[in-house]
Amino acid sequence: MSDAEEEVAETPMEVEEEVEMSVLDALKDVLKKALVHDGLKKGLHECAKALDRRSARLCCLAKDCENEEYKKLIRALCAEGEVHVVMVESGKDLGAWCGLAKVDDDGSIKKAVRTSCAVITEFGEETRALSVLLDYLQKQADAASEL
Repeated sequence: MSDAEEEVAETPMEVEEEVEMSVLDALKDVLKKALVHDGLKKGLHECAKALDRRSARLCCLAKDCENEEYKKLIRALCAEGEVHVVMVESGKDLGAWCGLAKVDDDGSIKKAVRTSCAVITEFGEETRALSVLLDYLQKQADAASEL
């Protein structure tokens, strides 16, 4: 009985490995898991507090943020605490991924609130998306150190 359960458990894992997960899809999943586990901070005030306390593990910053001082402050706090920064194209997308959106019955986003910064303080559980994202960040750090 236990042998059959082990075989069933191994089969879905092999199927997941065949599908290539993009970094943005991985980031979406990690943000959702962090939100569920109460490890996601959104907005300048919450993010600055988390970065200053050195409890942040990953920071997401929107590229379309118009305020240069805002970006400079977040980058400086991340550099001081040695926190990786992931740049996201749109603040509306980042807000939707962080749960700051109203969703229709069919699952489409009806209204998204824009946020320029989000910080993960607790990843939650170990998932494949988290490992994909951490591998990407490690490759970026290795590439930056070689220059």
